[in-house]
Amino acid sequence: MIWDLSLQKTLRQGDSRFDVDVSFQSSAQRVVLFGPSGAGKTLTLKMVAGILAPDRGRIAVAGRVLFDSERGVRTTAQQRHLAYMFQDYALFPHLTVRQNVAFAVRQGLRNPSKDEANTDVDRWLTSFGLNAVAGHHLHQISGGQRQRTALARALVSRPTALLLDEPFAALDKGLRQRLRDELKDLQAELQLPLLLITHDDDDVRHLAQDVVCLDAGRTVACGTVLASR
Repeated sequence: MIWDLSLQKTLRQGDSRFDVDVSFQSSAQRVVLFGPSGAGKTLTLKMVAGILAPDRGRIAVAGRVLFDSERGVRTTAQQRHLAYMFQDYALFPHLTVRQNVAFAVRQGLRNPSKDEANTDVDRWLTSFGLNAVAGHHLHQISGGQRQRTALARALVSRPTALLLDEPFAALDKGLRQRLRDELKDLQAELQLPLLLITHDDDDVRHLAQDVVCLDAGRTVACGTVLASR
């Protein structure tokens, strides 16, 4: 079992309350969390990543228990060694493309030598066709190049799984399709478990080996969500 999740959390703001109750298991390497805006997808992904703590439940990825409220297992985000790519990519505008990618090496669990770190950075810059813009800042590169930079930064730390929050939302339709294909090929090559959230049907059709549908903070039958679109 690659993904084994059972998460419960209550969020309150003033008089409003939002309950997350998401449970699923899957042996698929590419799982898509699908649902409308406000369904709780990003909250779920942040709990898996360790950015947000569940009130109770269990998170196991690729056979490793990362959180279990009953057993008292609560690993930190860094200890989970999962790569999280934010919807806005969260790149540093004051750093070059190369510096953005290299930053993740310093933040990872490994402590590579300078030569090893440079080799890892070079590998992903080459893999994503970023060598020509390695010295550029973010305002000098395209949206697709920014996304590739974010993916390179996520992968250079050698994570055990990749978590993607609406990775194609900011891109135009043609670029979206090309990058979907690139991501699918990359995942197949690396055999790296991938959990992606989206509200776009095309992401589901092109990337999902398994799909988990959310609505109003809960896991629901996919037919209910898809029928409303």
